[in-house]
Parts: sequence; structure tokens; C-alpha cells
Amino acid sequence: MDATGISTAAIVARGWDAVARGDWEALVADYTEDMVFVMPGQDDVLTGRAAFRAALDGLGALLPGGFAIDGIRQIGEGAEVVSVLDWHCDRLPGGSQLAVLFRFKGDKVVEERWFVDTEQWKAAF
Repeated sequence: MDATGISTAAIVARGWDAVARGDWEALVADYTEDMVFVMPGQDDVLTGRAAFRAALDGLGALLPGGFAIDGIRQIGEGAEVVSVLDWHCDRLPGGSQLAVLFRFKGDKVVEERWFVDTEQWKAAF
């Protein structure tokens, strides 16, 4: 829980709400300065909140065309929370699932790591 008594799962949910609004400043406020972001298929790992924030401006280029999240569930609490996302895109209209691991240091995300069927992800582009 953070200083206000909110759980880490609720912090993750708050982040997904910020993503839905496109409020990148609210999203990155819950990350440490030295955070790490890993997404399948990337050659580079993003290190640091500033690099993560800059990448969010190009989020559309990182996702398949027509990408939409249909549902999100949180699993876990404390130092590790996993989001399971139901999603679809233009090339996979039947949809699929992916998981995102959030590791916490106190009440801040220190690592965000996406787990996706990489063959399916490549086919979505």
C-alpha cells in the first residue's frame, strides 16, 4: 500500500485508467526514475522514466493497427502485480490475451514487462 493506503493492484488499475485517457503524466507519476520497461519484440529495453515517457508519445507505432483492450484483470498484490489483458486488433479480430508484470519498489513501479505470444504479436502487424 502507498502512503494514502491504496494497494499496488489499485495503483496498476489507476495506471490503466490513465492509459485509457491518454494521460501520460498521471501514468508515469507512479513509476520510479530508474524504472525499466520491456515489451516483446523490442531490440532495446527502455530504462528510466524519461525514456518511458518519451516512448508513450509514439505508443501508436508500438501497437498493431486497431489495437484495443477489451478487459483487464489484476492478479497479485504487494511487490508484484500482473495484469491480464483481453485485446483485439484489425488483423486478430477474434482477440487474444497478454500479461503485464508490474514490479514495485514501495508504492512505485520499478519494472513493467509485457508477456505476449510473440508469433501472434508479429502476425498482428
